[in-house]
Amino acid sequence: MSADNQFPQWEVFIQSKTGLPYKHVGNVHAADGELALQNARDLYTRRQEGTSIWVLPTDQIVASNPDDSDAFFDPAEDKIYRAATYYIMPKGAKHI
Repeated sequence: MSADNQFPQWEVFIQSKTGLPYKHVGNVHAADGELALQNARDLYTRRQEGTSIWVLPTDQIVASNPDDSDAFFDPAEDKIYRAATYYIMPKGAKHI
């Protein structure tokens, strides 16, 4: 008998300081988003490690399949302008 009686899982992202990117720190189980925020705060910011928290349901994450990476990222290969080697350095340019 392996009935899953846990609340839904939520992924937790914390911003350590205003203006910095959010970082994934783990997950919590909660009945709704408000409880997930409170659980995340209690679990991951006990020493005031953050200024803001994001939580999102784990089952809402959409990810690419690593086995399909060649086909998935293939369109980027024809955009040579995205690589710094595409540009020619102007003579006399400094600090570039």
